[in-house]
Amino acid sequence: MIEFHLDARSGVAPYLQLVQQVRHALRLGVLNEGDKLPTVKEVVAKVAINPNTVLKAYRELEYSGLVSARPGLGTFVTRTLGNDSVAHQPLRKELERWLTEARAAGLDDESIEALFLSTFRSFSEARA
Repeated sequence: MIEFHLDARSGVAPYLQLVQQVRHALRLGVLNEGDKLPTVKEVVAKVAINPNTVLKAYRELEYSGLVSARPGLGTFVTRTLGNDSVAHQPLRKELERWLTEARAAGLDDESIEALFLSTFRSFSEARA
């Protein structure tokens, strides 16, 4: 089951952070068709967030056709977003190696994230 987390420093609305986390989990094969998402009550208790924010995220996922709410039972994944975990493994290993090097160079989590995101944005802009 997915465990949500929020980053107040990200500048991304909390409900969108939840949506992004579910989409990432679907893309990486962490969540599969038929899996149940945590209940609103569980997310509220774990992440300290307004229940309406969780409901908004779940509604957006439902509008996207990724999940389906079943009254009294919960919210379930109805489709995934392409899982090619075999192809991901070498990339994951390379990224783990890079993260190890970044740590050895003295970078903390925030610095690693900033470096990755700025490099990713520059790469994406160059390709556009």
